[in-house]
Amino acid sequence: MSGELTDPTGAHDPALRPRNLDEYIGQRKIVDNLRVYIRAALARGEALDHMLLSGPPGLGKTSLAYIIAEELGVGIRTASGPTIERGGDLAAILTTLEPREVLFIDEIHRLPRAVEEVLYPALEDFEIDVVLGQGPGAQSVKLPLNRFTLVSATTRSGLLTQPLRARFGIHATFDFYDVDELHTIIERSARRLDVVITDQGCRELARRSRGTPRIANRLLRRVRDFAEVEGDGTIDQAVCRYALERLEIDELGLDKMDRRILETIGHKFGGGPVGLSTLSAAIGESTDTIEDTYEPYLIQQGFLARTPRGRVLTARGRAHIGMPEDDPQGGLF
Repeated sequence: MSGELTDPTGAHDPALRPRNLDEYIGQRKIVDNLRVYIRAALARGEALDHMLLSGPPGLGKTSLAYIIAEELGVGIRTASGPTIERGGDLAAILTTLEPREVLFIDEIHRLPRAVEEVLYPALEDFEIDVVLGQGPGAQSVKLPLNRFTLVSATTRSGLLTQPLRARFGIHATFDFYDVDELHTIIERSARRLDVVITDQGCRELARRSRGTPRIANRLLRRVRDFAEVEGDGTIDQAVCRYALERLEIDELGLDKMDRRILETIGHKFGGGPVGLSTLSAAIGESTDTIEDTYEPYLIQQGFLARTPRGRVLTARGRAHIGMPEDDPQGGLF
């Protein structure tokens, strides 16, 4: 029995999601090793070891979880860390899993500590402790579970407790995609969406997608709208540049909020350092969103640095917002 994952970002899109490992683009080392793990588990007739997928949002962690179940020939149940509020909620899921079935838990770093304690024996010994009765006469009994595979995703691996992290036999950290990989993803998505896109248009879109397939697919849909309404339906380089300019996506793929973060640090706080909570209040965005969604790419591209004292603009970040390197106050103070 398969569950359904509600994903408002559109990452779980049946029309665009790869269906197997052969269709999965990027994360080559992870995929190549996973082929070996899956073949070995199938040959032994065992459940695949529990797997932890970590990295920024939009890089294909959810897609890979579905592919793992497909390659193993088993069903998949889905849940999210914040929605599993009590140990009983988790027990209800675990006790109904079929042999070798995949349980996918997204945002596992947000799992309540009491629920995490229930998960430990389930992962290690495939059993859970159930309390029968109440008060002094209550008894704890061990309930056996079918051997299953937990695939978990997190954007904040540093928030995982060491006991939970240690119970995953396979760890995989996702990296941002390069332009060629995104080019291939956009070409495939365009075919599935029946969109005509030129090679130059595809490369322009790939170059501005922040190394993230989810963003690439989202921008493809929006550029398609402009191409169909204000053009002849074909996405070429000119149409792509025009549409992305309307969407306020610059040449390096930075959007309005990216630039706002850089400009706030530069012009309001002299280039930094500035604390995360202070930055959050200054731009009106949550600390979690800044850390999970915006900072990883800004840091990876060399615009921003994290220091013990706070966030600091790099030389490249200063140059991108037109802030002279020798102007400690950003020209405003």
